[in-house]
Amino acid sequence: MRIGIITGASSGMGREFVKRAVLDSPPCDELWLIARRKERLAVFPNLYKKQKFRLLSLDLSREEDLKVLAEKIDSLDKKDHVALFVHSAGFGLVGDIRDMSPEKQGEMVDLNCRSVAELTAMVLPHMEEGAGGRMIYMASAAAFLPQPGFALYAASKAFALSYVRSLRAENRGRGLRITAVCPGSVKTEFLDKALEGRSLPFYKKMVMADPVKVVAKAWKDNEKNRELSVYGIPIKATRLAAGIIPHAVFLRLMGSGKKKGPDR
Repeated sequence: MRIGIITGASSGMGREFVKRAVLDSPPCDELWLIARRKERLAVFPNLYKKQKFRLLSLDLSREEDLKVLAEKIDSLDKKDHVALFVHSAGFGLVGDIRDMSPEKQGEMVDLNCRSVAELTAMVLPHMEEGAGGRMIYMASAAAFLPQPGFALYAASKAFALSYVRSLRAENRGRGLRITAVCPGSVKTEFLDKALEGRSLPFYKKMVMADPVKVVAKAWKDNEKNRELSVYGIPIKATRLAAGIIPHAVFLRLMGSGKKKGPDR
């Protein structure tokens, strides 16, 4: 049996990846959809009646929930293979480090970093080798350089990007297609949680992307076995500039030291 596993499946880009997976050819025999909100996952079997789903209401920032998932993956039959793994779960908070609680910062690291590593370790032994095995990770353009006022999120995505690049190199001989997706601001619920009532900087509003288009490009880039999927000319230019211009220059422009943080 060919299995697809998608985290953060209840909304935003995770939801769009579910749609892509359902329409993929050859299809997965069963899609495991993972998210905290069970009621949102429940809509998928009604939308796609021909697709078999396993709905898992889990919070991947919690150690006990990761153990539940590990047990389910370890119980797979030897004939079962994970053909698709999409890690889309994650969150960020805008604001200065000093203004965030240690608990929130720990939760962000657990979800954005720890779950990436632990879930990868869980699924990797079961991945379908060759071009059939696909792994897609949501990183961010924030991974390209440090960001005052968004520091921990940017650092967590830098971790994810570095991790995925190494993962890809280590598994080159297995033929797996492994891609890190690095969009800029995307119009999803992620921003509502990240901003918490603050306004989005104007330069990010100017490059706001459609999640449908971001996921469509990510899916195609992974099919072509590209290491990175970067949507939009402004974000591609940002990536290029971040590789040429010293980060100290960006930090001087973005970090004013004012407590307010997000609208500098």
